[in-house]
Amino acid sequence: MSHSTGPQDDVAAPRLSAEPAATPADDLPDIVDLVLEMGRAGDEPADASSSPSLPAHLERLADRAREYVDAASSANTRRAYAADWKHFCAWARRQHLDVLPPDPQVVGLYITACASGTATGEKKPNTVSTIERRLSSLSWNYSQRGQPVDRKDRHITTVMAGIRNSHAAPPRQKEAILPEDLLAMLETLDRGSLRGLRDRAMLLLGFAGGLRRSEVVGLDCGRDQTEDGRGWIEVLEKGILVSLRGKTGWREVEIGRGSTDTTCPVIALQIWLKFARIGHGPLFRRVTGQGKAVGAERLNPQEVARLVKRAALAGGVRSDLSEGERGAKFSGHSLRAGLASSAEVDERYVQKQLGHTSAEMTRRYQRRRDRFRVNLTKASGL
Repeated sequence: MSHSTGPQDDVAAPRLSAEPAATPADDLPDIVDLVLEMGRAGDEPADASSSPSLPAHLERLADRAREYVDAASSANTRRAYAADWKHFCAWARRQHLDVLPPDPQVVGLYITACASGTATGEKKPNTVSTIERRLSSLSWNYSQRGQPVDRKDRHITTVMAGIRNSHAAPPRQKEAILPEDLLAMLETLDRGSLRGLRDRAMLLLGFAGGLRRSEVVGLDCGRDQTEDGRGWIEVLEKGILVSLRGKTGWREVEIGRGSTDTTCPVIALQIWLKFARIGHGPLFRRVTGQGKAVGAERLNPQEVARLVKRAALAGGVRSDLSEGERGAKFSGHSLRAGLASSAEVDERYVQKQLGHTSAEMTRRYQRRRDRFRVNLTKASGL
């Protein structure tokens, strides 16, 4: 039986196996198995009886190593990597192919199946961005097992280039929440309830800070208060100083006071903290007990996206569209895009606030940007 991912006819067929593909934990090297296997990087947890145990004096180091592995990437990234690996293993089992050791041709066939919508009986093909993420996930998972896959192999690069040429589409940007939209959304919130006070503070802080949804819910009341926090706040006379930990290190975001009390993110946050009686730990938490109590654990980032969608629909934002279309246009990123599109200041200040490394990335968020402010046609003398 022969398989091919391109016009070449000198390609060796991928290995066939009558047995199901090995689960990730089955073939992990000993140390990687001990450090990474704990349900985070693979399909199934390894059989404890089959894994060699570390000497007692190294157990604490192994525990710390697991903590550092977790800290190397976000929880969302780890979940995505694990889900993509399971997806790949499930496809390989159905094709009676081995996933270990890595074979570029098998990977090439897999991404072809993803692009054609036949990988796991999916109803429609994966997008190019999804396939690229799956490819990155496979690369990461193989590397963690000490058996890196050659992503520059022609079976992968040629197929991936063809997928991009055939299926690539312009990015679909979320709608920006502009100031007038935000005001309408705030009016839909109940100021007499804890949930309404919390949601008001989240929307204003997320908009004025240009924060990502994970950054909004990852904030603590102060420094070094929780292990899972991504930053903290300091309330100063002129505003809030937000310290954030990102992929490239720490950055600070200044959120100034608003022109009125009703639209001031600082006041909204202070009111929420006062009535929720929060002085330590996560800033934004679940409201429980029919809206009369505040839980101890922080919100999930997805709650920010749900809040933006819900408030945008209730506030009549883009009422010219159907409800389904409106719901698909808004997400947590709508707050960041709204600040970038409406703040009439030098572009470099917007870039700093959003934490972008390039002005080009910032311009993608500026929905109202005058694209012809610099007219090279006239500047050239025409």
